[in-house]
Amino acid sequence: MAIKVGDKIPAATLKVPTKDGIQDQTTEQLFGGKKVVLFSVPGAFTPTCSMKHLPGFVQNAAAIRAKGVDTIICLSVNDAFVMGAWGKDQHVGDAIVMAADGNGEFARALGLDFDGSKFGMGQRSQRFALIADKGVVTHLAVEAPGKFEVSSAEAVLKAL
Repeated sequence: MAIKVGDKIPAATLKVPTKDGIQDQTTEQLFGGKKVVLFSVPGAFTPTCSMKHLPGFVQNAAAIRAKGVDTIICLSVNDAFVMGAWGKDQHVGDAIVMAADGNGEFARALGLDFDGSKFGMGQRSQRFALIADKGVVTHLAVEAPGKFEVSSAEAVLKAL
């Protein structure tokens, strides 16, 4: 069953590339006591993710933070090395936390995973965006398969 508005973010540990190397970060560390925007993509370096989804959040990071958001997190079922390289390629800097869910455990805990095996991608996360306040989901927008409409940075800005 998928997470819904009013639910608490499940406990998980993600891998986050930093200037000091790859760090384990728990969902309690990432979400606890903060207002957070999390957006998830099916894969780093994939077309829509690289041309629209992540760039939209990079371009709108300041406007999102101006709405009281403490942290913006990009999640993908990729390893932390890939997420780090993608963040550098997209000039993310410190604007967005590039969080790796390498085994898809967090996506499964959210109930927002999907089987991309027919595309050669294995288990992945659906494309979605959520807003959480102190670890509780206040907004959730899950894309229909193949769509990019409700989880964009612009849509999140309207929801804030």
